Amino acid sequence: MNNHFLNRTLRKRLTAGICVGIASMAVPLMAAEKSGSQAPVLSPPAVSGAERSKPNILYILVDDLGKEWVSCYGAEDIQTPNIDALAAGGMKFNNAYSMPQCTPSRTTLLTGKYPWRTGFVNHWDVPRWGVGYFDWKQQENTTFARLMKELGYATCAAGKWQINDFRIEPQAMKQHGFDDWAMWTGCETGNPASDIRYQDAYINTPEGGSKTYKGAFGPDVYTDRLIEFMKQHKEAPMCLYYAMALTHIPLVATPDEPNAKSKIDRHKAMVRYMDKLVGRLVTALDELGLRERTIVIFTTDNGTVGGKRGVIGTRNGKEVEGSKGKETEAGVCAPFIVNCPGLVPAGVETDALSDFSDMLPTFVELGGGTVPEDLVIDGTSIAPLILGKEQDSERKWIMALGHGGAKLDAKGVRGVKDFATRVIRDKRYKVWVSNQRQIIRLHDLKEDPWEATNLLGSDRAEHTQALKKFQKVIDSLPEKDARPLYAPRAANPWDRKVGK
Repeated sequence: MNNHFLNRTLRKRLTAGICVGIASMAVPLMAAEKSGSQAPVLSPPAVSGAERSKPNILYILVDDLGKEWVSCYGAEDIQTPNIDALAAGGMKFNNAYSMPQCTPSRTTLLTGKYPWRTGFVNHWDVPRWGVGYFDWKQQENTTFARLMKELGYATCAAGKWQINDFRIEPQAMKQHGFDDWAMWTGCETGNPASDIRYQDAYINTPEGGSKTYKGAFGPDVYTDRLIEFMKQHKEAPMCLYYAMALTHIPLVATPDEPNAKSKIDRHKAMVRYMDKLVGRLVTALDELGLRERTIVIFTTDNGTVGGKRGVIGTRNGKEVEGSKGKETEAGVCAPFIVNCPGLVPAGVETDALSDFSDMLPTFVELGGGTVPEDLVIDGTSIAPLILGKEQDSERKWIMALGHGGAKLDAKGVRGVKDFATRVIRDKRYKVWVSNQRQIIRLHDLKEDPWEATNLLGSDRAEHTQALKKFQKVIDSLPEKDARPLYAPRAANPWDRKVGK
């Protein structure tokens, strides 16, 4: 399906009245930019009263951080006052799932589809490994940004993308629905400068292409970009996607703690700086008069890095090893907070179920639209819950899957196994599912939150009922996971080879 036809179809299907086109605008990088000329600031288009009444959405996705490093979730080794303030003044979720690792989480939240449907059931670092990519020409890869633009929203992204290669797809962000962006390119094989996301970061923007911002700390550049976009579009509804670079390795000192040396001290410095940037964004919303019509969502893409390169945190009296890439609750049950004074009820802690597949339909409903009839998604909107109109989500279960690197065969990128392992849970019970589509573990998360006791052999009625419930979910899934959908392109020198 060509791009023109897809856009025309989305316009027909979205029920949101008259859509106002938002021009692609190049926003200056403010004081963080040390080199290169700035593009002129264009006047934003006129905005109707109906559009002005729509809420803004600011979605903050931290990279590699579990609940053991967020103090309102019981972290004991750190204080995150700005995040805690969002939780105190909003809604804190206890049962929200990310996916276990980077690519599966990002493609799920962008498309509203589980990795078994998108084909990104394993991590695939596009700038580093080439071959496959997140192809906007495929209707199945339609992002929430494209749908929000159809609803009259101005859209901006900042931080980390990593599912396209800007060297050969310089307009990938625009094609995926973003009017403006400032993105770390990801590590481009053969280009050492591109490996830097923090100090002297290598960043792609629509007006400047990809280049090093000498003397600038990348997270400041990304945050400045979003704030400037807010200033330029404060009269329009905005959908802002901040995929933070923090707190992913390498562990580095920050501008506020330049003398941090040890692994744990640098990690803590990065968490504190991340929290500070959350505070900067909230302050900017206040100063621009946007706070009471901006829904701020704070979450993370997976657990903290573990192993030799990772750290151990303490949560509610228990030491928690970083669990990125694992299907344990520490790896996939993410911090998830929603805040908007006057729109989102304050001081609420909920056990409602949700996962990243719910984000696309939630954003569309908040924007006054409906998901196109011919766009298949897996998620369900949680807008009624976060607006206080319902006390629970519609979800009866949530799912997480996708970790480790994908592989290549003669046809291109694919999952390592035909059927990826996954975990499925409800408010109490959780099952682990093998590559053979078999339930291999059952846990009662109320009694056993750290998943120490496998109840698979139990004959208690409640346990057998839980197994039957989850087996029905498994039986509804395809026997084989999909492959990533993308049009083949000419080979590049950095493309990974089959068998490597």
